Amino acid sequence: MSTNLANITRNRPKIRHMLSESRALIEFGTTSMLMPLLLQAPRGDKHPVMVIPGFLASDLSTKPIRSFLKMKGYTPYGWGLRRNLGTHITGGQHIVSDALLNRVIELCVRHERKVSLVGWSLGGILAREVARAIPDCVRQVISLGSPFNGPHGSAPMAAKMFELINGDLAKREPEAITRIIPPPQVPSTAIFSRSDGVAHWKACKNNDEHCHELSENIEVKGSHMGLGHNAQVLWIVANRLAQKEGSWAPFREKTLHKLIFPNPDRA
Repeated sequence: MSTNLANITRNRPKIRHMLSESRALIEFGTTSMLMPLLLQAPRGDKHPVMVIPGFLASDLSTKPIRSFLKMKGYTPYGWGLRRNLGTHITGGQHIVSDALLNRVIELCVRHERKVSLVGWSLGGILAREVARAIPDCVRQVISLGSPFNGPHGSAPMAAKMFELINGDLAKREPEAITRIIPPPQVPSTAIFSRSDGVAHWKACKNNDEHCHELSENIEVKGSHMGLGHNAQVLWIVANRLAQKEGSWAPFREKTLHKLIFPNPDRA
């Protein structure tokens, strides 16, 4: 295990961030007010986009972002696998279920186009693993507050609930935990917030040593529970998805996004 991973596993979100996750409600209201402005974000090309929910969440939690993507010209889908109860070790190389892989393959075949994957929290980890397993079916991956960079980057309560349902994955499958750290070999965007009260921000971004020319980290300001409807996040997701297939480029700091949303606090 690398030194970086060992250090990251000791990180936990700050108590004040954990206790202020209710600000997600304020973020939802802010996004509603900013929707006329958000609709000025780049339009899509109707390609399929699957949004994967976080741990213990269902497709209901991703309805706001899917509704926004539909307005922006995409063909959005939920993951269609009910509540996300955790990872699935199948004895292979990837922490992902055959049902999810088959779902992405089916959408790719139906539309005759690659599928973009947007994953929130644990959903982002699964999205990256789908891209690692079947890269020919995935156009790009965007993770929202996903602690792929170390198995213990989540708040104690969230970590305990995950272990209760799935067991201690780090002890049971240490190699699998190490494998999920590098980004998959498709365009990959890791969105993180330093004020995330559920997943430590360092666990939600790619290490410089693992980044490649098709991967990036983008910092936003907001709560973990609000990432799926955060105005800043929606703008970035629309910007990333609007790129033509095969011509991906890193997010540019001096866009309208930065004029509307100042740099996050370095808390």
